Amino acid sequence: MHSTAPSLYSHSPFLLENEVSYQRWRHGKLNDYPVTTEDLIVEVTDPRRLSAAEIAEMLRICHKTNMVIYASPLGKQEDKAIPRRLGEQFGLHRLDSNSLADDDGITSLQVAPGKSTRGYIPYSNQRLLWHSDGYYNPPEHPVCAFILHCVMPAAQGGENELLDHDMVYMALRDTNPEFIRALMAPDAMTIPANTESGTEVRPAQAGPVFSLAPDTGTLHMRYTARTRSIVWKQDTLTQQAVAFVQELLAGDTPRIFRHRLAAGQGLLCNNVLHNRTGFADDVDTGQVRLIYRARYFDRIAGTNRVLR
Repeated sequence: MHSTAPSLYSHSPFLLENEVSYQRWRHGKLNDYPVTTEDLIVEVTDPRRLSAAEIAEMLRICHKTNMVIYASPLGKQEDKAIPRRLGEQFGLHRLDSNSLADDDGITSLQVAPGKSTRGYIPYSNQRLLWHSDGYYNPPEHPVCAFILHCVMPAAQGGENELLDHDMVYMALRDTNPEFIRALMAPDAMTIPANTESGTEVRPAQAGPVFSLAPDTGTLHMRYTARTRSIVWKQDTLTQQAVAFVQELLAGDTPRIFRHRLAAGQGLLCNNVLHNRTGFADDVDTGQVRLIYRARYFDRIAGTNRVLR
């Protein structure tokens, strides 16, 4: 469960009263922060059985950016053991087996008319707006990490933009610390109830945008840019903070990484903000996009900073 006021980490730099800790964290975060997408990519032989050196390099990048892209020769292999065993090597065990996931808890992301016609955009070829995964989950069950493994890219399109949520927090706090206070409010954003055929399948869910894990003090961000999927608190400060985030995500910030996963590549991350362009499959040639997605209630082991 995440809290906006964790007692175990009273020195967390993400608490507004800890300006000295924040400035120290900020300096370390920005020092040697990756510049290009290529800086995030690690070549691996087999994601299911990583070497100690491969794990260390992936963790080094994740600790800095909350994400890493791995590149392997396992393209076109329809094997869900790839993301599952990869995750296990990073302490990821507790899958968020949501109602749309496959029976094993890992989701096959591909065009699925039976789901897309019900309004679930990830199962269509339409673009996905900026979001963090599981933004509709209750605060006590946040999606802390996820893996995307590409079996086959689309014939055209399907590029992701990726942004470390720590950098969003930093931009907001440096502009106006009160933005952070507003977005940590427990009623900052509400996801309306999900109703299908007159039946409520998920109740309305209110919660903060930014919260802290009480056992580590690490930062979690809950966000979606979809206007139909969210109701923002109507006070002036929250509205200004939301507008700031929207402008940041629409801008050409150098800290937004852009990448189209190739076959055998994947993304391991602490639920960073991301989007996806629309895409087109080519059924005649067999170029049909298939991505495995595994969502976790765990955070990547080794990325829980000691905050002093």
